[in-house]
Amino acid sequence: MITDLVQISRLGEKKRGENEKFRRWIKSHNFVERQFRRAAHEVHEAIDCRECAECCRVTEAEIYEKDVEKLSKHLGISRKQFMEQYTATGDEGELILRRTKSGCVFLDGNDCTVYEARPKTCEGFPHLLRGMGSIQHKMWAYVDRATYCPIVYNWMEQIKGLTNFKK
Repeated sequence: MITDLVQISRLGEKKRGENEKFRRWIKSHNFVERQFRRAAHEVHEAIDCRECAECCRVTEAEIYEKDVEKLSKHLGISRKQFMEQYTATGDEGELILRRTKSGCVFLDGNDCTVYEARPKTCEGFPHLLRGMGSIQHKMWAYVDRATYCPIVYNWMEQIKGLTNFKK
């Protein structure tokens, strides 16, 4: 397993073309999703997300009303205070957690200061084991995620082997 973030970034970018080809290839073939999920589970077990937190530095976290309620309650502030202090509007008009120069407003080093109450999108990230839709359907997102997420990078390499993908 490769977990070094510099190496993940370098290799993920180097393999971007290959991963895009793999994404297109996998959508044109039928596979038992159970294989992909088993591989995802194995990689999740081998890599501790909380050691990395690169997703918190790189991505925006979209939040929903239930997340706002849960987080404002967790922080002991009103919904209005939470909205003013901790949210922003994303490029497509969606509600997101505010960002600082170092990433998510709740990121402290590699720790999420609201981990127990984190939004659903954060809880499920990188969305290999949880989330809506089939893995094949979500492959478009994994090409980018493989450039910063050790779990996605290692998982993609593993399923390339499982599917006998020809580079």
